[in-house]
Amino acid sequence: MSVQLPFRFGSEVYTWFMSGSGKTHEGRLGHMIEVIAKAGFSGIQPIFTWMGDLIDPDLLEAKLKEQGIELAALALALDWNGAEETAHEREVADHAIRVLQRFPGAILNTVQIPTDRHNLADRQASLVNIVNTVSRRAAEKGVPCSFHPNSPHTSIIRTEEDYKMVLESLDISVTGWTPDVGHIINGGMDPLAKMKEYQSLINHVHYKDWDGAPEFALMGNGRVDLPGVTQWLKDINYKGWIICEDEGAEALEDPDYVTLHDGKWIQETLLPGLK
Repeated sequence: MSVQLPFRFGSEVYTWFMSGSGKTHEGRLGHMIEVIAKAGFSGIQPIFTWMGDLIDPDLLEAKLKEQGIELAALALALDWNGAEETAHEREVADHAIRVLQRFPGAILNTVQIPTDRHNLADRQASLVNIVNTVSRRAAEKGVPCSFHPNSPHTSIIRTEEDYKMVLESLDISVTGWTPDVGHIINGGMDPLAKMKEYQSLINHVHYKDWDGAPEFALMGNGRVDLPGVTQWLKDINYKGWIICEDEGAEALEDPDYVTLHDGKWIQETLLPGLK
């Protein structure tokens, strides 16, 4: 396309995580990198605890160079249900930070694994404290961070009230916010309106589509105004990554197909409509 873009598109490997028992593709990051490159994406966001041998920075760097894509971010998904990190959680987080130090500019994308919404206010406050603490340790090592809310009914950051409490409590000197447009609409909010409200926090973006039947749809087949969001990101000169994390039902059966579809849809449908 002729329109110059300030951002780049990458892909998240959660699409593969959805399939089978969640273990079907574990340790197959090399395959995912190959498919993501074939789909035309410029970067990848692996799940840190699901990287297999490629958790070794030397092996990861070699595979990325082979396929001509970059490490955009690592997803650090942990329980974080206590008042502070457990010893194990701290060990995993610090390992992720060490890996990211080998890939300057790649983001530590913090996300809580949803469990339930009991004792909501206290647990939200504890989560913010943990995210800020992890992000400060990362910042000390030169690693940028971004917090990613999600929207299962068991998530403690899924509604407009949740977003207000958490986003306005982040330490913005060490972490930004990853708006995931599918999770935002699944939590009852308008993605573009919420992104405009907290524009100053955005340093990473996730795309997925949603149709409410009951939740996510193959990219391009849902109700999220992806063209409108993309145009706005271009208009504000957003210079980060847009990471596609398709959670449509098709990913349960064929995540390779879904990833290739998303890359093609972006190039042939989404981008040509931009001004």
